[in-house]
Amino acid sequence: MDLNIRRVLSFVDDIYEEGVTRVATPLRKAAIIFVIENPMVGTKGADLSEMIAVSPSLGEKVGEKLLAVMGDFDIQSYGKGGLVGLGGEAEHANALLTTAFANPIRKLIGGADAWISSYQKVAGPNTVIDIPMNHKDEVYVRSHYDGMTVSVPNGPLHDEIAIIFCAASRGRLNARVGGMTHDEVSARKSAAASA
Repeated sequence: MDLNIRRVLSFVDDIYEEGVTRVATPLRKAAIIFVIENPMVGTKGADLSEMIAVSPSLGEKVGEKLLAVMGDFDIQSYGKGGLVGLGGEAEHANALLTTAFANPIRKLIGGADAWISSYQKVAGPNTVIDIPMNHKDEVYVRSHYDGMTVSVPNGPLHDEIAIIFCAASRGRLNARVGGMTHDEVSARKSAAASA
């Protein structure tokens, strides 16, 4: 099975101020969206193993685009999701967003041991979706519980799937609910690597 990519969109949000916190170097959030033709449009309950099998190549393309958009910013958190046009089912996006899809992105980012939050839904064009995000190495870093709200202009069409991957360069600017910190996770990983 080949995936027909129809559109690639990217969105960057550089946040300098949140609540009472202002920073010189912004929190960068980025969303990468690959809109593909749904090869399973009109099917219900069909075997999706071929979609899972081709998803790593899509993951590699998404990861390369993500790194380009993030530029010099480190990636500390991430999340994924999908919008499926009305001719498909949510499981079509799920098939493209499994670990097979995510592993090439993890490899490009480096580290990325934590599970990736995910959300999919069937929707018409211009539907808004909230992509949940968490720390890339440790789920329990509360400051990195965040998300991005995105939509696809004039998409997805009835025979399309929009695969979405989001990342952020740090936690919420105004985070103050305690818990494990990014620096603690980094120090623990460094100590384990040198042991």
